[in-house]
Amino acid sequence: MPNVSYSTIDTATGDFAATAPEGFQMKPLESYERTHHTFNDTRLTRALNFLQNIVEGILMKFSAVGDLPVFEVKNFPWVEGVEADWRKVRAELDTIMQYRDAMPSFQDIVKEVSAIQNDDQWKTFFLRSVGMDCEENARRCPETMKVLEKIPGCTTAFFCILSPHKHIPEHRGPWAGVLRLHLGLLVPEPARQCRIRIANQIHPWQEGRCLIFDDTYNHEVWNDTDGYRVVLFIDFARPLRWPMNVFNSWLMNLSTLAPFLREAKWRQKASEKKFWEAFAKKA
Repeated sequence: MPNVSYSTIDTATGDFAATAPEGFQMKPLESYERTHHTFNDTRLTRALNFLQNIVEGILMKFSAVGDLPVFEVKNFPWVEGVEADWRKVRAELDTIMQYRDAMPSFQDIVKEVSAIQNDDQWKTFFLRSVGMDCEENARRCPETMKVLEKIPGCTTAFFCILSPHKHIPEHRGPWAGVLRLHLGLLVPEPARQCRIRIANQIHPWQEGRCLIFDDTYNHEVWNDTDGYRVVLFIDFARPLRWPMNVFNSWLMNLSTLAPFLREAKWRQKASEKKFWEAFAKKA
């Protein structure tokens, strides 16, 4: 069994290591590389995945931050400002968390998520996404929206809420032209049992701290605690050198025409309306 890589620990601040779930066996690193797609079950998907691997391989040659599963936040100077305002974001989260049951599950917005999630234990509260109208949610969370403005190329943002003892199985993200940021907002105890595996690294979340990673590396999540885990889930454009930065921007703008995103737009709008109606009744 290969060595499991843990997050760096600062004993002076009391930060902690995550622990792998009991019985977990780490696979060889090559099993977690970007070219291992979650879905590869038809001739068409295999052909599209093959083409995507080629394009993403070229993209990585122009990456201004390298090609790593997990990045050091010091390489993103705006992170300090994001973390400085995390309590303002948490305050807005605390207000809407009272109505968690009325929030949509992830697959209620993006139906493709049903391949890895089919219960109501992974809730979302969208604030921004490509092609989506999240105007009412955003209006109710002004401090959070100010934080998002600090992140260059932010394309997607939502409160990502995992129920106690929820496991999200291994999968990979759709496109290496974006990086993912998790800002820890609510991390239940024992915190070392609330973690994410990204490739062959296991990391905990910490309240008020950012974790930045490439979600096209195979990853999975466990919340083996009795509390809710919430992060501000953000996708932002990967820093790229010319001309791939232009290509990446063009491609992400073009993605708004994708049928699944157009459907997600209407699902989100309906869910948003339903949530605030429930909020008004209970308030």
